[in-house]
Amino acid sequence: MQIYFKQKLAFLAVPKTGTTAYERALRPEADITFAKRRKHMTAGQFERRMMPFLAQFYRLVPERMAVMRDPIEQIRSWYRYRTAPKSARLDGSTNEISFDAFVLGVLKDPQPPLFAIGSQHHFLTMADGSLPLEHLFAYERQPQIKAFLNDRFGRAITVPVRNVSPPKATPLSPDIEARLRQTRAAEFALYDRILQAGGHLRLPPR
Repeated sequence: MQIYFKQKLAFLAVPKTGTTAYERALRPEADITFAKRRKHMTAGQFERRMMPFLAQFYRLVPERMAVMRDPIEQIRSWYRYRTAPKSARLDGSTNEISFDAFVLGVLKDPQPPLFAIGSQHHFLTMADGSLPLEHLFAYERQPQIKAFLNDRFGRAITVPVRNVSPPKATPLSPDIEARLRQTRAAEFALYDRILQAGGHLRLPPR
């Protein structure tokens, strides 16, 4: 996650949505950069903790932006990423299971460590379901993201390819996909809302 004072903008880092590449491209302009565990501060945490801090110490009320990925594709990215997990706390890897089995593990409550990926909907919303953001983009609509950043930063943003997960077949059976869509209906609905807005959902300030 990065905050840019001049542009009055905060870029929240939803996991597996390509934010690492954008952070690298925008690092020279960033006044505050959060790394490692704090990198993925949720929108709710940012609203409660960072917004008052920025207003008090910097008199800054930034617009907030984030990127959301097609829910199935985001889970696919996690599945591929965990073919070679970097954390010792994960028991095994996804090389040992099918994508169907991974999706079923993700749907468990609580999620076992190998399947613990959270949810984009939880990351992006407050407890009451509201969105504490001004700009929400669809990962699959990269031109809209780049056009917004080009305009805000006054230059052409060149985004390097970063953190590409290893290739792995990920077929998903129709019955498990239907279960996923039913269980995570709010997440799919939010993603569809972004697409219906043309890939860039503009939201009023809170």
